[in-house]
Amino acid sequence: MPFSVDDKHLIKVIREEKHYTACDFLREFPNKKWSRRGLNHILKKIDKFGCFERLAGSGRLRSTRNAENVESVCELVQSQEDRPHIHYSVRQIAHSAHISRSCVHDIIKKDLQVKSLKRRKAQELTEANNLAKRQRAKELLKKYPAHSVDYIWFSDEKLFTVVAPNNSQNDRIYVHSCVRKRKRE
Repeated sequence: MPFSVDDKHLIKVIREEKHYTACDFLREFPNKKWSRRGLNHILKKIDKFGCFERLAGSGRLRSTRNAENVESVCELVQSQEDRPHIHYSVRQIAHSAHISRSCVHDIIKKDLQVKSLKRRKAQELTEANNLAKRQRAKELLKKYPAHSVDYIWFSDEKLFTVVAPNNSQNDRIYVHSCVRKRKRE
């Protein structure tokens, strides 16, 4: 069971004041369900460093998520901006950059702060389209009596095929994580 911060503070204070061992802690606090191995690890850190927190600079050094690899992944991710229907999957980027897929995913998500979105079919309406729709709706309303106009409701559910078909499962684009999806109007 992981130790809470309060538990670690308690262990540190008692260790410094009473010099308890792991067995003493287990005997004194049987309801805490601490393991002897976990207690020995915390006590060793307290004795060696005087604290139980992780020291700055400790841990494994970054070997894959370095500046060079981040730059190469960034170039591959952003290469789709000038070629709209060309995109690279995480697997293709990993193969091109000669690093693992999980590292490419971490670079894309954490370092570049980019997310992958599926392309969706949508009809881009121009200002002329909007004016024509509004004019036709007004003409249609003139055909009905004034007392029934309040109960008429229009929906724009028609899909127009302007762009060539695409597979939305495979056709993805990378956008910055601050970008939100556009809502339908």
